[in-house]
Amino acid sequence: MLHTAWLSLGSNIQPARNLPKCVQRLSAAGRVLAVSAAWCSPSAGDSTQPDYLNAAVQLSTALSAEEILNRLIPDAEQALGRVRDPRNINAARTIDVDLSLYDRMTGMVGRHQLPDPDILTRAFVAVPLAELDAEYVHPVDGRTLGEIAAALRKAAGTELSRASLALWPDTRATPEG
Repeated sequence: MLHTAWLSLGSNIQPARNLPKCVQRLSAAGRVLAVSAAWCSPSAGDSTQPDYLNAAVQLSTALSAEEILNRLIPDAEQALGRVRDPRNINAARTIDVDLSLYDRMTGMVGRHQLPDPDILTRAFVAVPLAELDAEYVHPVDGRTLGEIAAALRKAAGTELSRASLALWPDTRATPEG
Protein backbone atom coordinates (compact mmCIF):
# COMPACT_ATOMS: atom_id res chain seq x y z
CA MET A 1 0.00 0.00 0.00
CA LEU A 2 1.29 3.44 -0.91
CA HIS A 3 1.13 6.39 1.46
CA THR A 4 1.72 10.09 1.05
CA ALA A 5 4.24 11.71 3.36
CA TRP A 6 4.97 15.42 3.58
CA LEU A 7 8.48 16.12 4.87
CA SER A 8 9.76 19.51 5.97
CA LEU A 9 13.43 20.31 5.36
CA GLY A 10 15.69 23.01 6.77
CA SER A 11 19.38 23.88 6.54
CA ASN A 12 21.60 26.80 7.49
CA ILE A 13 24.94 25.12 6.81
CA GLN A 14 25.58 24.96 3.05
CA PRO A 15 21.84 24.81 2.27
CA ALA A 16 22.36 25.15 -1.49
CA ARG A 17 24.27 21.85 -1.34
CA ASN A 18 22.40 20.03 1.41
CA LEU A 19 18.74 20.63 0.50
CA PRO A 20 18.97 19.17 -3.04
CA LYS A 21 21.08 16.25 -1.74
CA CYS A 22 18.43 15.57 0.90
CA VAL A 23 15.63 15.53 -1.69
CA GLN A 24 17.71 13.08 -3.73
CA ARG A 25 18.18 10.79 -0.70
CA LEU A 26 14.46 10.92 0.14
CA SER A 27 13.61 9.99 -3.45
CA ALA A 28 15.16 6.56 -2.87
CA ALA A 29 12.26 5.78 -0.49
CA GLY A 30 9.51 6.34 -3.05
CA ARG A 31 8.35 8.69 -5.78
CA VAL A 32 8.74 12.41 -5.27
CA LEU A 33 5.36 13.91 -6.12
CA ALA A 34 6.33 17.55 -5.57
CA VAL A 35 9.01 19.75 -4.06
CA SER A 36 8.39 23.28 -2.84
CA ALA A 37 10.57 26.27 -3.48
CA ALA A 38 13.24 27.04 -0.92
CA TRP A 39 12.21 29.71 1.57
CA CYS A 40 14.63 31.88 3.54
CA SER A 41 13.86 32.66 7.18
CA PRO A 42 15.80 33.88 10.21
CA SER A 43 17.12 31.24 12.57
CA ALA A 44 14.55 30.44 15.27
CA GLY A 45 16.00 30.62 18.75
CA ASP A 46 19.48 31.96 17.88
CA SER A 47 19.73 35.22 15.96
CA THR A 48 23.53 34.90 15.66
CA GLN A 49 23.23 32.01 13.19
CA PRO A 50 22.90 32.27 9.42
CA ASP A 51 19.40 32.31 7.98
CA TYR A 52 17.74 29.00 7.17
CA LEU A 53 16.51 27.76 3.84
CA ASN A 54 13.38 25.67 4.29
CA ALA A 55 11.46 23.50 1.85
CA ALA A 56 9.01 20.60 1.74
CA VAL A 57 8.78 17.33 -0.16
CA GLN A 58 5.67 15.31 -0.94
CA LEU A 59 6.59 11.64 -1.25
CA SER A 60 4.57 8.62 -2.31
CA THR A 61 6.06 5.70 -0.37
CA ALA A 62 5.41 2.19 0.88
CA LEU A 63 7.19 3.10 4.14
CA SER A 64 5.18 3.39 7.33
CA ALA A 65 5.33 6.57 9.41
CA GLU A 66 7.47 4.63 11.90
CA GLU A 67 9.93 3.61 9.17
CA ILE A 68 10.19 7.21 7.97
CA LEU A 69 10.80 8.50 11.49
CA ASN A 70 13.11 5.73 12.67
CA ARG A 71 15.08 4.92 9.51
CA LEU A 72 14.62 7.27 6.54
CA ILE A 73 15.01 10.59 8.37
CA PRO A 74 17.93 9.57 10.63
CA ASP A 75 19.75 7.97 7.68
CA ALA A 76 19.31 11.08 5.51
CA GLU A 77 20.40 13.43 8.31
CA GLN A 78 23.44 11.29 9.16
CA ALA A 79 24.49 11.00 5.51
CA LEU A 80 24.44 14.80 5.24
CA GLY A 81 26.49 15.32 8.40
CA ARG A 82 23.79 16.35 10.86
CA VAL A 83 25.24 16.72 14.35
CA ARG A 84 22.85 17.03 17.28
CA ASP A 85 24.05 19.08 20.23
CA PRO A 86 21.93 18.14 23.28
CA ARG A 87 23.04 21.38 24.99
CA ASN A 88 21.80 23.53 22.09
CA ILE A 89 18.60 22.36 20.39
CA ASN A 90 18.80 25.46 18.13
CA ALA A 91 22.32 24.73 16.87
CA ALA A 92 23.11 25.32 13.20
CA ARG A 93 22.59 22.24 11.06
CA THR A 94 23.45 20.81 7.69
CA ILE A 95 19.96 19.36 7.43
CA ASP A 96 16.86 18.96 9.54
CA VAL A 97 14.08 16.69 8.29
CA ASP A 98 10.68 16.40 9.95
CA LEU A 99 7.68 14.27 9.06
CA SER A 100 4.97 16.93 8.98
CA LEU A 101 2.02 14.97 7.58
CA TYR A 102 1.42 11.33 6.75
CA ASP A 103 -1.78 10.54 4.86
CA ARG A 104 -4.44 11.86 7.26
CA MET A 105 -2.85 10.32 10.35
CA THR A 106 -3.31 12.02 13.71
CA GLY A 107 -1.80 11.20 17.09
CA MET A 108 1.54 10.06 18.39
CA VAL A 109 3.99 7.93 16.45
CA GLY A 110 6.59 7.14 19.08
CA ARG A 111 7.55 10.55 20.46
CA HIS A 112 6.45 12.35 17.28
CA GLN A 113 3.10 14.14 16.97
CA LEU A 114 1.24 13.94 13.65
CA PRO A 115 0.42 16.30 12.15
CA ASP A 116 3.50 18.24 13.23
CA PRO A 117 2.28 21.05 15.56
CA ASP A 118 4.74 23.46 13.89
CA ILE A 119 2.47 23.57 10.82
CA LEU A 120 0.09 25.78 12.81
CA THR A 121 2.71 28.10 14.31
CA ARG A 122 5.66 28.46 11.92
CA ALA A 123 5.39 30.08 8.50
CA PHE A 124 8.63 28.44 7.36
CA VAL A 125 6.90 25.05 7.81
CA ALA A 126 3.40 25.91 6.57
CA VAL A 127 4.29 27.92 3.45
CA PRO A 128 6.39 25.22 1.72
CA LEU A 129 3.79 22.56 2.64
CA ALA A 130 1.02 24.71 1.16
CA GLU A 131 2.95 24.90 -2.11
CA LEU A 132 2.70 21.13 -2.33
CA ASP A 133 -1.05 20.93 -1.75
CA ALA A 134 -2.80 24.15 -0.75
CA GLU A 135 -6.19 22.37 -0.59
CA TYR A 136 -5.08 19.64 1.84
CA VAL A 137 -7.28 20.01 4.93
CA HIS A 138 -5.32 19.85 8.17
CA PRO A 139 -6.79 16.78 9.91
CA VAL A 140 -6.94 18.47 13.33
CA ASP A 141 -7.32 22.20 12.65
CA GLY A 142 -9.82 21.92 9.77
CA ARG A 143 -8.28 24.70 7.66
CA THR A 144 -6.49 24.06 4.39
CA LEU A 145 -2.71 24.30 4.24
CA GLY A 146 -3.19 27.33 2.01
CA GLU A 147 -5.29 29.10 4.65
CA ILE A 148 -2.82 28.25 7.42
CA ALA A 149 0.15 29.41 5.33
CA ALA A 150 -1.56 32.68 4.34
CA ALA A 151 -2.34 33.53 7.97
CA LEU A 152 1.17 32.71 9.18
CA ARG A 153 2.85 34.46 6.26
CA LYS A 154 0.85 37.60 6.99
CA ALA A 155 1.91 37.41 10.65
CA ALA A 156 5.57 36.75 9.70
CA GLY A 157 5.65 39.77 7.39
CA THR A 158 8.98 40.12 5.63
CA GLU A 159 10.69 37.40 7.67
CA LEU A 160 10.01 34.81 4.97
CA SER A 161 11.21 35.18 1.39
CA ARG A 162 11.53 32.84 -1.58
CA ALA A 163 15.09 31.84 -2.44
CA SER A 164 16.26 31.12 -5.97
CA LEU A 165 17.47 27.56 -5.56
CA ALA A 166 16.35 24.57 -7.62
CA LEU A 167 15.87 21.56 -5.35
CA TRP A 168 14.46 19.03 -7.79
CA PRO A 169 13.99 18.99 -11.57
CA ASP A 170 10.19 18.81 -11.53
CA THR A 171 9.32 21.07 -8.63
CA ARG A 172 5.87 22.67 -8.80
CA ALA A 173 7.19 25.90 -7.39
CA THR A 174 7.31 28.88 -9.72
CA PRO A 175 9.10 32.20 -9.18
CA GLU A 176 7.09 34.97 -7.56
CA GLY A 177 6.11 37.60 -10.05
